[in-house]
Amino acid sequence: MQMRAETTPATGDGQPARDRVTIAEIMRARETLHGSITLTDFDRSRTLSSIAGCDIWLKFENLQFTGSFKERGALTRLAALSGEECERGVITVSAGNHAQGVAYHASRLGIPATIVMPEATPTVKVENTRRFGAHVVLEGPSLEEASAHAWKLAEIQGLTFVHPYDDALVIAGQGTIGLEMLDEVPDLDTIVVPIGGGGLISGIATAAKALKPSIRVIGVQAALYPSMYNAIKGTHLPMRGDSLAEGIAVKSPGRITTEIVRELVDDIVLVAESEMERALSMLLTIEKTVVEGAGAAGLAAVLADPQRFSGQRVGLILCGGNIDTRLLASVLTRGLARDGRLSQLSIDIPDRPGQLARVSTVIGENGANIVEVYHQRVFTVLPAKGAELHVVIETRDREHLERVVDGLERAGYTVTVKGASVSR
Repeated sequence: MQMRAETTPATGDGQPARDRVTIAEIMRARETLHGSITLTDFDRSRTLSSIAGCDIWLKFENLQFTGSFKERGALTRLAALSGEECERGVITVSAGNHAQGVAYHASRLGIPATIVMPEATPTVKVENTRRFGAHVVLEGPSLEEASAHAWKLAEIQGLTFVHPYDDALVIAGQGTIGLEMLDEVPDLDTIVVPIGGGGLISGIATAAKALKPSIRVIGVQAALYPSMYNAIKGTHLPMRGDSLAEGIAVKSPGRITTEIVRELVDDIVLVAESEMERALSMLLTIEKTVVEGAGAAGLAAVLADPQRFSGQRVGLILCGGNIDTRLLASVLTRGLARDGRLSQLSIDIPDRPGQLARVSTVIGENGANIVEVYHQRVFTVLPAKGAELHVVIETRDREHLERVVDGLERAGYTVTVKGASVSR
């Protein structure tokens, strides 16, 4: 089911908002937002620039009060409501970030807000939305089912629907990011923008192309949810699974946004889950900033195809930082495993006293740290007098891991490494 977009939103003067967004509307949105949102930093990353082979600039939208860029579009839309609409209240559907933006600014403006969220929405986003004062309804396994329920409630209760992305005013609000980026760095060559429903890239592309027609705007989607990619390129790639970037895991892009993307965006690329995990880990360890999966998508695209961006000034939007702490811990731990810093060794040992101490001595002599250890005697193909020793160890890098494995093999043990590849 596609999220409904056919109902054209109305502005505060009762006139329907146009489908197309102009630079003038984005300029007006900036005036509306002035003093009510954070003017986030747009800084160059020396380390990431060196790694990627291009000049990388990061727009820290994850540092907005609600943790994402979404409050820009939400506030722009809410500020245009009539007095009667404000009194009746608003409703929206969101996996989290748009919900928090609407909830927070509706509370500031004294507007009752109902937020419908999919049942699988991360707990941190649900709780933050409730904390901002909104009435939260959890409905359906996906955004599509939640959307259908939200539209039904809007009709029954007479609420104004604030669309997460397919609304000209929302798009104008998101476009203010493009104004700020080019204000700070007018000589940007390329802007890389995550795409879910398309509101963010539509606004940024409209602003950027109006101010600097030669600039490239590249969209990036999770490979598991290539909805806009399919719409623009005429492909039929499947959409399925649980993506790290749930904020952009949208099955159906907007009607308005698709047309803007088709006209103004230079290309769309897809990134794998592992690439987003790597980018998220790098942003935390290098930039000391927490992003969610969607916030890491732009950097993932650059790192996956450095030749495309080589030597250019590239602007990336860290669009959100609302990631569940358990998921963040999992991503970081998996990153340690990929880098050879955390590995599980399966070691075949004789089942007799002293073997654990001997293995531990070899590992310690090679400078590694044992995190976890356990024996496996029953579910193994080894002889009855043998056992499998499973040891999780910390090492500095893959080269150090290889030295530890070499030491164990020289001591006469057969070793299998899980969690990192070791060249033999």
